[in-house]
Amino acid sequence: MENTANKLRLVFGDCTLGVKGADFHYIFSYTRGGLESLNKSGKEWLYRETLPAFWRATTDNDRGNKFSSKSSMWLGADLFMNVRNIRVIVDENRIELPVAPVNNQYTGQEDAETVEIVFSLETTTVPQTTVDVSYRVNQEGEIYVVMHYFGKKGLPELPLLGLRFIMPTKAKRFNYEGLSGETYPDRMAGGIPGTYEVEGLPVTPYLVPQDCGVHMGTKWLEIIRDSTLNNADRDHEEFSLRFEQLEDSFAFSALPFKAEELENATHIEELPPERRTVLLMLAKVRGVGGIDSWGAEVEEDYRINAEKDYKFSFVIK
Repeated sequence: MENTANKLRLVFGDCTLGVKGADFHYIFSYTRGGLESLNKSGKEWLYRETLPAFWRATTDNDRGNKFSSKSSMWLGADLFMNVRNIRVIVDENRIELPVAPVNNQYTGQEDAETVEIVFSLETTTVPQTTVDVSYRVNQEGEIYVVMHYFGKKGLPELPLLGLRFIMPTKAKRFNYEGLSGETYPDRMAGGIPGTYEVEGLPVTPYLVPQDCGVHMGTKWLEIIRDSTLNNADRDHEEFSLRFEQLEDSFAFSALPFKAEELENATHIEELPPERRTVLLMLAKVRGVGGIDSWGAEVEEDYRINAEKDYKFSFVIK
């Protein structure tokens, strides 16, 4: 008899794909186009679906050189995306998309060694372009994520490019291996390679809230929480989720606010209560510029050309 003890259990819902293992349970949403539940050892790690991120809150220098006005359509793209196509691959074989009524052919007892779901998402920009995000799950519950952005001629420069994870509660701290302090592509010279621990989710107290907290050249990142939205969890035991590079190092930011929340606040007291963890796993980040004054253009090497293709990968453990 075939040993199925360590295989993945697949649940084909009307509009979701469920993937279960010994101590994990993931749910992918066909309608929203991303991972909507990441439950590990009974702890939920997602408050909203994982979706591509394109926008950063306007910095002082962005205001000075009118970058945000020129690239404002990326704010709309960051808020709204359309699912254009979905592919599901089980044990290296593509299957017909198992939505209703196709999913009626399954028994609820299906298993597999690997399962992959690929979302093709369409932006609301003019012209439109697409982003493919692939999630491949193995028997150990590791999620291999590959994001492929397809450039399109005529699109304005990108503020950033990555994948957003919104977690249910505020992180207690995060650890990472990379460069010390806050770093951006054109502000890396002072960063010292090493392993660092950061308490809470610090936000730089600018008079006018703006993007902050980016860390470049990261090899791995671990987010540690000790609270959930489940009233049955009363012990405040710490639990963590780890992100590791696959090929190139990545950038990230871990803040208690979404980009649009920072964008909407004209003073720091207008920010909402700190309730969530907003993690951006970043393939590309625009530099901050401001070489001779806050308004100087960002140098060419530190801009993100939206007409080019970009590929980005990492693993969640």
